[in-house]
Amino acid sequence: MGTSPATQPSPKGPKVNPPVPKCSTKCLNQTSTLSSSSSSCSSSTDATLDEDLLNISFGSSSTVTTTTTSTTDIKCSTSSSTAAAEDGGSAWRCPPLAMSDLRFLRRLGSGDIGSVYLVEMKVSGAVFAAKVMDKRELVRRNKVGRARTEKEILEAVSHPFLPRLHAAIESGRWSCLVTEFCPGGDLHVLRQLQPAKRFDEAAARFYAAEVVVALEYVHMLGIVYRDLKPENVLVRSDGHIMLTDFDLSLRCDAPTSATFLLSDSSSGPKFGPDPRRFPATSCILPGCIVPAVSCFHPMRRWKKRSTKKSVPDVVAEPADVRSMSFVGTHEYLAPEIISGDGHGSAVDWWTLGIFVFELLYGVTPFRGADHESTLANIVARALEVPTGDAAGSVSNAAREFIAALLVKEPEKRLGSTLGAAAVKRHPFFDGVNWALLRCATPPYVPPTPSASRAADMAAKDSSSDSNVPYF
Repeated sequence: MGTSPATQPSPKGPKVNPPVPKCSTKCLNQTSTLSSSSSSCSSSTDATLDEDLLNISFGSSSTVTTTTTSTTDIKCSTSSSTAAAEDGGSAWRCPPLAMSDLRFLRRLGSGDIGSVYLVEMKVSGAVFAAKVMDKRELVRRNKVGRARTEKEILEAVSHPFLPRLHAAIESGRWSCLVTEFCPGGDLHVLRQLQPAKRFDEAAARFYAAEVVVALEYVHMLGIVYRDLKPENVLVRSDGHIMLTDFDLSLRCDAPTSATFLLSDSSSGPKFGPDPRRFPATSCILPGCIVPAVSCFHPMRRWKKRSTKKSVPDVVAEPADVRSMSFVGTHEYLAPEIISGDGHGSAVDWWTLGIFVFELLYGVTPFRGADHESTLANIVARALEVPTGDAAGSVSNAAREFIAALLVKEPEKRLGSTLGAAAVKRHPFFDGVNWALLRCATPPYVPPTPSASRAADMAAKDSSSDSNVPYF
């Protein structure tokens, strides 16, 4: 769900139009409800919303910025609860948020199944991003399953680098997902502002590390993201990232993640008996079923303790999630998706390689003259790394990292077996403190203007005479 304040047309072209993915129909969490000025607000008609959406106007195309919004801005007023208690009624509950409770300021961008708007709560003035989808268009274009998948995933996830779903609003015609607004834009726009339109290696490492952690989390939930690209990585007000737009993600009903601990075999304490000393069948006591050591030989061979402390890694990859769908953005498609052989979580590590390549070099590695030549290059052409001035100051570790991710055979690709645990161990990430990644200093923090300036910008947008088409 793109919430970038300044969206530029991407040279990569539109997403591939996929069939409806198999999605879970079970709601994992109840969606948050927000306060409104009165209970009558929740009975708004679609006609009012139509007027709100169709009358959204633009000022200039400059980037919209605003003050940081805390979650306390959207909670219910305690005065209403007190009043209900005085009446002797039951515990007062917030009425569900209605579309009429939102003031649509401007459109931030549009995607395949809807458009994203900057909205303001009429009661508190807090701003959010709202992805609005036309239900009739979803039915006509057979996209209902994709919209349902995105909603269910946003309800299920809770992670600092993923969106927080504040509310899901349903009306007769519209479906709306309200999430955090990211004033820093997306990495595609931010890259265009860099010298030579590419990030330095330190910045690319920072953004790649946070993306790896986000992918690790969704893989733990049995979700394959399938749409990683700079346009879908947003910059929050604190400079950290938010991975967005989950309508192409693959998610299964049953848990499919294979989770286990991985320790470094060359370090760490190793305790326990040596099973080679005593045969497992040497015990003859009644009720004793194949013990690890002989009951008559209590001697144990203990291996020497190591002075090094071993920090185990959690490996959680959705090993059984497979799909035959042809989905994604052309320049980021993995070879197994193009060939139609079926794909799993390894496609996310392929797209990570394309993502890092683009951040460092300013282009994608397999781009052709058109979509078909791009797909042919992905399947058949070997990876070519720019040289000379185009290469910049990219280190050998970065080039090797990209090459390990862009292996065409998914079973040989970095991360395909051990997931993020293997990716994190690559020398490209040397020096990254994964435990304190959220505390690292971002390479870019968007400016935070005063509240009055944000209000003036919103007023300027709403006073314009131009209308915004929805689709």
